[in-house]
Amino acid sequence: MIANSPQFFVRARQAFKQAVEQNIITQSDETLGKTILSMLVLAESAVSIFWIFTISGLGEGYALMAITPYVYLIFSYLSLFVFYRTQRYHYFIFTQLIMLLVMPFFLQWTIGGYQAAGGVAIWAILSPIGALMILGTRKSLPWFMLFVFLAGFSWLFNDLFSGNLMPMPASVKDTFLLMNIIGTACILYAAMSYFQSQKERTLRALAEEQARSDKLLLNILPTSIAQRLKNQDKRIADSHASVTILFADIVGFTKLSTTMEPFDLVNLLSGIFSMFDMLAEGHKLEKIKTIGDGYLVVGGVPLFLQNHANEVAEFAIEMRAALSAFNQKTGHQLQMRIGISSGPVVAGVIGTSKFAYDIWGDAVNMASRMEQTGLVDEIQVSESTYQLLKDDYEFERRQDVQIKGKGLVDTYLLKAPIKK
Repeated sequence: MIANSPQFFVRARQAFKQAVEQNIITQSDETLGKTILSMLVLAESAVSIFWIFTISGLGEGYALMAITPYVYLIFSYLSLFVFYRTQRYHYFIFTQLIMLLVMPFFLQWTIGGYQAAGGVAIWAILSPIGALMILGTRKSLPWFMLFVFLAGFSWLFNDLFSGNLMPMPASVKDTFLLMNIIGTACILYAAMSYFQSQKERTLRALAEEQARSDKLLLNILPTSIAQRLKNQDKRIADSHASVTILFADIVGFTKLSTTMEPFDLVNLLSGIFSMFDMLAEGHKLEKIKTIGDGYLVVGGVPLFLQNHANEVAEFAIEMRAALSAFNQKTGHQLQMRIGISSGPVVAGVIGTSKFAYDIWGDAVNMASRMEQTGLVDEIQVSESTYQLLKDDYEFERRQDVQIKGKGLVDTYLLKAPIKK
């Protein structure tokens, strides 16, 4: 199970990340597509109106040339009306991209080819570019290939289309050419700028979600373990030759909990354990878990800690002082028992759903027994911890303490640091 749990976690985390990304992208894609398509359609509509008035102003003989932009406007807004009635978004995209692609070429053919129309077919590039930003790379490729085909077709039969050429003032030709170059450039720049801004916004949202995910992970697991899981370490099970474990328990808390509202009870525990968490962090200790009103912390896991016994001892003394200060501030009369033991342990990640980083070994059991058999407001340590601390702290010996699974053993009450 230890070996499989990291794999499960990595898969679950990846699935969560993908779900977050998919949710963000799905929510933004349709809005982005609608906005970009609307920009392209409005731009093409404005240009079509310009073409209609410009060409129609040349005389009745040029009316045929104005039919194409007229037809575009009619079908474009007809499809828009159908979309709002049916909400068939994909149909709307298809019809608009088709008209954006075909209309400029038809207009160029009716005017008389590339030169006469001032390269008006360049407006058709808005279709594959729009498809690229709305549909993505793979689905936009056919639109681009169709654009290339129509451009080649127009070039191949340019002489044939020149038969439609009618006299046109040089100023009109120059205006057409300038508008086609600057107009397409402006529209493409505006659309790409909007697309890029939305892309950056989406990436920021993804980064924020990633940060939340990482923060949640670090709240559950030690930093080094979380990093190994993120790197897809397939097995999290490590042996540690010498560590120090501390168990702490609030005396009479079970009875106290029967007299308090759930919200007040949780707030009380949260206040106490938050103090302990800050103290543990200052001593480079790792909180393993809390069980009800029980608190388990270890020094030397998962990262090596040279003076783990000393750090845990100092932490225990500070815990007791912090609880006393908490009582003075809140008016409570809470007391605690603290047990400490040292020795080798195995640490790893367990679970298939509610995974957890935990430690196992005789030293863990002994630390638990030290807490259970300890005295109120005292810090009881085992022989193994006493041997590590006896030169630095004062102790009071307790003889023949009955320890489950061990029989009668001597334990020690840690009093204070030796003044040197």
